[in-house]
Amino acid sequence: MAIDTRFAGAAESISAHADIAATHRAALRSIERVVSETAEPTDPATAMAGIRALLDAGDVLALTGAGISTGSGIPDYRGPAGSLKNHRPMTYQEFKYDEVARQRYWARSFVGWRQMSRARPNTAHYLLADLQAQGKLAGIITQNVDGLHTSAGAKDVLTLHGDLSTIECLDCGAHESRESLDSRIDAANPGYLTRLTGTDLRVNPDGDVDLADRFIRDFSMVHCLACGSTKLKPAVVYFGEAVPAARKEAVKRLGEQASSLLVLGSSLAVMSSYKIALDFIRADKPIAVVNQGPGRADAKANYLWRADVADALYVLTAQ
Repeated sequence: MAIDTRFAGAAESISAHADIAATHRAALRSIERVVSETAEPTDPATAMAGIRALLDAGDVLALTGAGISTGSGIPDYRGPAGSLKNHRPMTYQEFKYDEVARQRYWARSFVGWRQMSRARPNTAHYLLADLQAQGKLAGIITQNVDGLHTSAGAKDVLTLHGDLSTIECLDCGAHESRESLDSRIDAANPGYLTRLTGTDLRVNPDGDVDLADRFIRDFSMVHCLACGSTKLKPAVVYFGEAVPAARKEAVKRLGEQASSLLVLGSSLAVMSSYKIALDFIRADKPIAVVNQGPGRADAKANYLWRADVADALYVLTAQ
């Protein structure tokens, strides 16, 4: 039977829109996920001794989350003062298909970048880099997009969700440094930052700040240098966006090479990080968690230490 091509394109379009909407709803559920206490924390002395033994045995895979960067002035998502209480991150679907949403993001991100770019590694970043230099780690995977592990001297950090320092064009795939884009935006918005002087601006984990609507309306976004598109996006994985396949494969290889997993400052609320813990559980490899709040892998952790990450690493590395 012949297919009436007049309606085939429309049907495909409806199906595509339905898929986009479904993925967006799934992303919202991930953002809104509440992580509750599911396990009794390990006695601190026992947790310290157990994690130190894992480190002494070597080949520990460190998996870090927003809780390791709070000491650098970058808030986490789900901690006691987490940004999700006042701010919802933008989903990939909103960013890609909603021009108004992109305008809002870039106005807020242009301002937020001032603070993100000034953030410096804290004690936890340096101590973890030292553990790597001592040969105790199989690798470092971070969910953070702030680049602070590398700034602290860590090598070959696998950035699970990307890095804010690189910009990509969703239309042509061209890349540009954040510094270059920031200079072009600054030139296109003379006096914009001066008008915000004295405004209380709190940066969010994804690098933007909350701004009044009048500042968002007045903001002018620049175009891609290669193709002229305004669909420029930080090279980070948004909620509702898949981790690149090559990066997933790199994560898998690190997990297979490691003898144990050390989770630092993460609730593992998103599946891309929780799956790492699940793989260790399936392989019957030890898991240790250091975090101030509850996490999805707590009930399966061999050691569950409720502590500030920097304080715990200081104790763990003390001679």
